[in-house]
Amino acid sequence: MTNTRGQLVPAVIYEVDKQGDTKPGGISVPCMFNPHEYSVSKANTFHEEPRNNADTPQGEFFKSGSQTLQLKLVFDTFEQGSDVSLLTNQLWKFMMTKTQTSTRQNEKIEPPQVAFEWGVFRFVSYITRMTQKFTLFKNDGTPVRASVDVTFTQYVDVNDYPAQNPSSGGGPIERIWKVIAGDRLDIIAASVYGDATRWRLIAARNKIDNPLALRPGMHLRIPQD
Repeated sequence: MTNTRGQLVPAVIYEVDKQGDTKPGGISVPCMFNPHEYSVSKANTFHEEPRNNADTPQGEFFKSGSQTLQLKLVFDTFEQGSDVSLLTNQLWKFMMTKTQTSTRQNEKIEPPQVAFEWGVFRFVSYITRMTQKFTLFKNDGTPVRASVDVTFTQYVDVNDYPAQNPSSGGGPIERIWKVIAGDRLDIIAASVYGDATRWRLIAARNKIDNPLALRPGMHLRIPQD
C-alpha cells in the first residue's frame, strides 16, 4: 500500500455497490495528505407544540436525520509539476448523474455510493456537497495545489452493514488490500493465507468474475482466514 506524502497509511475514498462492498472496477481516490480532523454529525427533527404554564414547548418527534461527514482534503502536485485537477476531477465523478432514456420517460440515475476509509473508520455514503479551491499555480497558470471541502451524507443506517471493527462484534474480521501493479489474486492469497489456491475466497467476497481484471488502486476485502 502506497503511503501519503507524510509516509502515513493514506485515507481513501472509493466506489461501493448497494451492499456497501467495494465495487469491482470502481473509482478509487487515495488522499495525498490525510485530513487533520473529521467531524460526523446527525440531527433529528421535532415539531414543537406550546404547553400551558410551561417555559418549554412539547416536543413531538417528526423524523430522523441523515448522518453527515465533513472533510477538508489537500492535493498537491507541485513537485511533479502536473495539473492537480487531474486528481481532484476523480472526486467530481462521485457526484455525477446520468439520464437513462426509456420509452416512457427520462430516468435520472443516482450518483455512485462511496466509502471514506481511514484506519478503523469507514463511512459509506453519497457525496452531497463539494467545494474546490486552487491555491498554487505554475507560471503558465497550471494549478498544482487544491483544497477540497467534501460533505458525505449517509442515507443507509450504518448498522445495516456488518461491523469490521474487532471490538464491535456482529461480523467476521476482514482486511483491506490495495491492489498495486503486478498483483494477482493467487499472489494476494499466498501473501495473506500462505496458500495461493485460496484466491477464490477473495474473488467471491469481492464479486470478481475475471481474476485477471485487477486494476491498481482497487480495494479488496480479504475474508478472515
